[in-house]
Amino acid sequence: MNYEKIVIVTRETRLDGLVKRYNTRSQARFYVNQSLKQASRSPSGETTQDFSLFEQEHNTYLSAVESVKEQFRENYKLQVIDRSFLPNYIFSPQDIVVTIGIDGLVVNTAKYLSGQPLIAINPDPEHIDGILLPFQVRDAYAAVENVFHGRETYKKITMAEAKLNDGQTLRAFNDLFIGAATHVSARYRLGYHLPMETQSSSGIIVSTGAGSTGWISSVINMANGVYRSYQPKSEQLTPPKIKWEDESLLFAVREPFVSKTTTAQMVTGSITKHKPLVIESQMEQNGVIFSDGVENDFLMFNAGMTATITIGEQKTNLVVKS
Repeated sequence: MNYEKIVIVTRETRLDGLVKRYNTRSQARFYVNQSLKQASRSPSGETTQDFSLFEQEHNTYLSAVESVKEQFRENYKLQVIDRSFLPNYIFSPQDIVVTIGIDGLVVNTAKYLSGQPLIAINPDPEHIDGILLPFQVRDAYAAVENVFHGRETYKKITMAEAKLNDGQTLRAFNDLFIGAATHVSARYRLGYHLPMETQSSSGIIVSTGAGSTGWISSVINMANGVYRSYQPKSEQLTPPKIKWEDESLLFAVREPFVSKTTTAQMVTGSITKHKPLVIESQMEQNGVIFSDGVENDFLMFNAGMTATITIGEQKTNLVVKS
C-alpha cells in the first residue's frame, strides 16, 4: 500500500467542554471552584479536586498532540481533525489514522474506517489505562514508519454491522442499540433461529467481542440479581466470552414485555455470518439504531424498515507493538 498522508484524530478535553459551557476559562474556574467548595461543606466531608486538575489534564493533552505532530511534520503530509467531524469525514484508502486520546476515541474512530491502519496513542499513561492504546507519544514516529515500510503488526477486531433494507449501513466497534430514541417501549418483529415474533421492549443490544464486557454485561448482572433475590440457591449465569477477533456477536433484548400481542421467546443469542439477526420495525416514530453510545449519529428505524444485524465485512486494523 502506498500511503499518502497521516490523519490525526483528536478530541476536546474536559476543560474545553467547561469553557464551551461557561464561555470563558475564568468563568469556568469560578463555577467549578464554587461547586467544589460547596461539596467540601456537605456531610460527606472532603474533596480533593480543584480546577487546576482540569488545566493540568488539558495541558498534558495539548503537549502530547503537539509532540506527535512535530514528529511527523517534516517527513509526512498531515491532517488533523476533531472527533466531532468523524461522521462527515471521508477517509482515503491511502490514509494512516492516528488517534490521540482515551479508548473511547479509538472506538469512535474505528467505525468510520474501511481497513486503514489505526495507531492509537496514549497521551497520558499516568492517568489513562488505555486497553486499546498500545503506544505512547514517544512511539508515534516508529509506529508510523513500521506501517509505511510494511513491518506493522495488527490486531484485527471484529465489528458489528446493521444494514437497512434501503441500503444504509452502520458499523459498531463495541455495540449497537436498536430501539426507541425516547423512553417509550420499542415495538418490532424479531427473527433469529425461530419464526419471527412480535416483541415490545426497551431495545436490543448487540455486542462485539471488544464490547462484551460493557453494556451487554449489564443484562447478565440484572438477571443474576433477580436470581439471587428470588432463587438464592440457583446457579449464577456465566456471561459468554468471545474474543475481539471472533466471528461472533452477542445480542440481548432489554426488559421484554409479554402481553396479548407480544412474546419473549428469543431474548438472547449469538450472531454469526450464517445466523444473522433480522428486525422489522413497528415503531411509528422515534425508532433508531445507533452505535457505541453515540446517539447523534444514527439510522432512522421506523415502521417499514428492516434491519439485518451481522458481522461486519471490514475489521478494525489496530496496529500493535511487534
